[in-house]
Amino acid sequence: MLDIKRIRENPNEIENAIKRRHTDVNISDLLALDDKRRVLIYEVEQKKAFMNQENKKIGVYKKEGKNTDELFAELKQVSTQIKDADAQLTELDAAIKSALLNIPNIPNSGIPDGADDSANQEVSRFGEPRTFSFELKAHWDIGTNLDILDFERGSKISGARFTVYKGLGARLERALINFFLDTHSENGYTEALPPYLVNRASMTGTGQLPKFEEDAFKTEGGSLFLIPTAEVPITNLHRDEVLSEADLPISYCAYSACFREEAGAAGRDTRGLIRQHQFNKVELVKFSKPEDSYEELEKLTAEAELILQKLNLPYRKVCLCAGDIGFSSAKTYDLEVWMPSYNRYVEISSCSNFEDYQARRANIRYKKDIKDKPNFVHTLNGSGLAVGRTTAAILENYQNEDGTVTVPEALIPYMGTDIIK
Repeated sequence: MLDIKRIRENPNEIENAIKRRHTDVNISDLLALDDKRRVLIYEVEQKKAFMNQENKKIGVYKKEGKNTDELFAELKQVSTQIKDADAQLTELDAAIKSALLNIPNIPNSGIPDGADDSANQEVSRFGEPRTFSFELKAHWDIGTNLDILDFERGSKISGARFTVYKGLGARLERALINFFLDTHSENGYTEALPPYLVNRASMTGTGQLPKFEEDAFKTEGGSLFLIPTAEVPITNLHRDEVLSEADLPISYCAYSACFREEAGAAGRDTRGLIRQHQFNKVELVKFSKPEDSYEELEKLTAEAELILQKLNLPYRKVCLCAGDIGFSSAKTYDLEVWMPSYNRYVEISSCSNFEDYQARRANIRYKKDIKDKPNFVHTLNGSGLAVGRTTAAILENYQNEDGTVTVPEALIPYMGTDIIK
């Protein structure tokens, strides 16, 4: 959430910055509400000052034997006016908050301009895509032929875009989760295992609500939501808290299942593991001092890259343009792994700096000393990595002509075998 004071003092700057997203936001309506609120607050304060002043006269009038009926009637009328104004203020506060919650974050000035992913800038590449001397297969065919992925029964149990992992397929998924968590924990991240159901305040705090409610699975009545990513519960670990500056940065890694309605993704990547309603992911989350957050973004992204490097999977790092970054993000790097059957790179991790946008929504602050005024932290997160997509990438990049799949060296201790057959 943006600071209303910043919007009030720099409306043109904010509008122009948001236009870089190729999104229209009506700042003038918000400022009209804010102006009305400020005028009303002034009027209420004046009426309350009048009440205090006139109340002092009552005792004096009584001592002097004067009639106070007229004064009491006037004070009662003013008191009613104050109650009515307070009710109006409550409505205005709700309207202003709703407007602020629907305004996206300001893109970082250094990211590329552009309307969509065609304007994203490649930063670097790792590894070379493998050249196959045989007819390669897609991961869904490899998994089906090896009887380690069962899409048909997943659909029977739950519906489209659900998968059953079997045998060495299930072990591969579990091996990747453990490998990711071990690697990140060794590099200074605190492992956490959060709830998969969160309340509305948590979803609002990270920016999923109210904008993207249609993409969320929720309980009847909408009081609890299945998490779309561990970013939600982990970021909300410190909601409404004041952290110590000495503890920053705070870094967490967390495995969770993730649940997404994918309401706006009809027709895209409908086969295989790339776009599922339920999938596994290990998430990286950081809480940082503002002046350090962009350095922390580079570190977090490098942590996700390390996993791909250890697995020797070809990938590229891309800086997203202003029109392609997420609603809450100020700057995002995507890591895209090479998928031979697609003949292109596919997103496997998205690493973002939200600056103080989420922290304002979730009221996460820090201060150096108990006497200091608290400031908002900067929050960051990234996939470290999406597990199902990593499974798909391994099956395709490590496939053999005889239909088997070689296990990446880094995973052999977790798999207990060097071949999937």
